[in-house]
Amino acid sequence: MTYTPSPDSFQTGPDRPSRTELRKLLRQKRRSLSPQQQKQAATRLTRQLLGHPMLYRARHVATYLPNDGEIDPRPYMEAARRRGIKFYLPVLHPVHRGQLVFSPWEPGTRLYPNRFGIPEPAFREGLKRPPWALDAVLMPLVGFDRHGGRLGMGGGFYDRTFEFVRRTPSLSPRLIGLAHDIQRMNLLPVQPWDIPLQGIVTDQGRYEASP
Repeated sequence: MTYTPSPDSFQTGPDRPSRTELRKLLRQKRRSLSPQQQKQAATRLTRQLLGHPMLYRARHVATYLPNDGEIDPRPYMEAARRRGIKFYLPVLHPVHRGQLVFSPWEPGTRLYPNRFGIPEPAFREGLKRPPWALDAVLMPLVGFDRHGGRLGMGGGFYDRTFEFVRRTPSLSPRLIGLAHDIQRMNLLPVQPWDIPLQGIVTDQGRYEASP
């Protein structure tokens, strides 16, 4: 019998899935959503984000483009651009492997597939924005819990890029995860190097990370 995690059933333990297994199950779960369900979720997410207090003063926001069933932030980006918010997309650093930089994005920006096949803007040293100079970062999630625990794709790019927030929290942008509510878990297994989120926004509501 295949174990399918639910928001209220997952706990760490020897009889529960590993992070790798859990990642596979949750990715399948979000990819199973129909195009109509994805569109509805994106509309509801937009309403949640436009009224979010953590984004009230944000002017430079990093986000992502959906690639693997992630909840779609593009309707929010379209609406927020009319309010003067500038958006940036993550780009794999060509020299410092495992790190991300953030390049400006607007409709019409040309994108190129990176080594994982994910479209991203071209790396341009003079145009990139340092992670500490962002006001907020909207991160894609594979899974999350109410404590700010985040399960990503497993590459550790966001954790390495924002590791500096442990040393200089005053420079930290708001780190906010975006996900479908079906990706919520009761408690995720976390590692010491995982950078916790300050909040999570889904198509069903907002979760402020709590200890």
